[in-house]
Amino acid sequence: MRIQNMQQLTSHGNIIGRKIVAELLDVGLDSLDPYFGVKNLIDFRNNVITIDNPEYEMKGDPRGGKAVYDLADFDRVYVIGAAKGVQRAAVAFEEILGDALTGGHVIAKHGDPIECKKIGVTLAGHPVPDDNCVIGCEKIFELTKDITERDLVFTVTGSGCGSLMTWPAADITLKEITDFTYMMQIEKGVPTGDLNIIRTHIDRFKGGRITRMFLPATIVHMTVADPAKTNTPGVRVGYREMLEKNTFFPQLCADSTYQDAIDRIHKWDAWDRTPESIRNHLLNGNIANENMRFDEYESIGSRFFGLLFKNATVYPTVKKRAKELGYNCFMLSEFMSAEASEAGKVIASIAKNIEVLNQPLEKPVILMTSGELLVTVGDETGIGGRNQEFCLTAAVSIAGSDSIVIGAVDTDGTDGPGGLNLSGAPECLAGAIVDGYTLEIANKRGININDALKRHDTSPPLWELGCGVDAINGVSALDLALILIL
Repeated sequence: MRIQNMQQLTSHGNIIGRKIVAELLDVGLDSLDPYFGVKNLIDFRNNVITIDNPEYEMKGDPRGGKAVYDLADFDRVYVIGAAKGVQRAAVAFEEILGDALTGGHVIAKHGDPIECKKIGVTLAGHPVPDDNCVIGCEKIFELTKDITERDLVFTVTGSGCGSLMTWPAADITLKEITDFTYMMQIEKGVPTGDLNIIRTHIDRFKGGRITRMFLPATIVHMTVADPAKTNTPGVRVGYREMLEKNTFFPQLCADSTYQDAIDRIHKWDAWDRTPESIRNHLLNGNIANENMRFDEYESIGSRFFGLLFKNATVYPTVKKRAKELGYNCFMLSEFMSAEASEAGKVIASIAKNIEVLNQPLEKPVILMTSGELLVTVGDETGIGGRNQEFCLTAAVSIAGSDSIVIGAVDTDGTDGPGGLNLSGAPECLAGAIVDGYTLEIANKRGININDALKRHDTSPPLWELGCGVDAINGVSALDLALILIL
């Protein structure tokens, strides 16, 4: 099980509903493992690496089809990367390649156990970068110093790499980056896509720069994510459009410009609060070191594969188990993007409508949502995360219901910056499960939920109420929320 505190979560309130939601959240979390993606994608025998699985390719890839790398043509094989849960992919490489693997280095999130034996690992900060992010990048950079055309390099990135793979441009300090990131993402609630357009231009690795550093090696890129998605809800794209719109994966080309980054800062009314070094870097951007464009990327001839697809992992796994338990499960929205508290109110109102009117769906039923909610904390310093805020807000709205249970988690197993310091609690919750009894129990125990929401201090009360989810860290495919109406 990925969820570690099942007994705590399912021993109070709406016990039947809580057990169903907890089990479904757990199977969804457990379905996300890039270890199996690498195992299904790469075959190694007779000293030859073969990649031949069209399910992992982008539609319209001009170099699609079987990729073959005879290690007689290479002196070294490296694996590098950064993501939440990246070690699961790295371990698969270690097992498949064995002694043929030279080594490499990956950057994972604080709290992960060290799993790799041959590939180096640095545990670093997310969502706000720290010194270890730079240390990890420097260790990856060391591998580029004597790189040749007889080297084969596999890159693996995924959700979280925007923070984990942070190496500020020479004229910007890490503190300026961390302060800027906190101000934008935590205080202002800027979506990751907008933030990435900015930090792509103030970093030594991002925007394809890391790929330039590893030339003239042969490079194979992999993402611990569905590579066919854009930032636009409902839009699935082909190879070229995805690469040109990329903002998330630092080793790929990125179509944005210095001016795009400046425009994003102004969009969020943050120019005056942006460190002077970042403003100057963007205003005086070195065109020679601009993001890698599509044509440059194509000239390198790299291959590109995705390792996880939510439509083939999380969603069908949850729906299948729900069906086995006797419930129809529907995707309400795959693209939730709103303030978590507002989303909690809206989702709760939909659940109540089904509970009372059997519209637009008949109960019993399970609704599923995904996406990435926001929490704009301003000057508050509470401990929480978007799924905790979503659930706690919903708990207020569904108070008194004996049939509604709502649970939500960040699929990597940690939601928010962490800092929870309570007996038996993890440093960072994954999310929460609440029901119609949660508010009543809180009131009886003197826990002021409305005050906690105002201060964005949602993790402590949820843990004290036995509603906070403690999960093993893994890979992120954004959020997974389940709404059960019995």
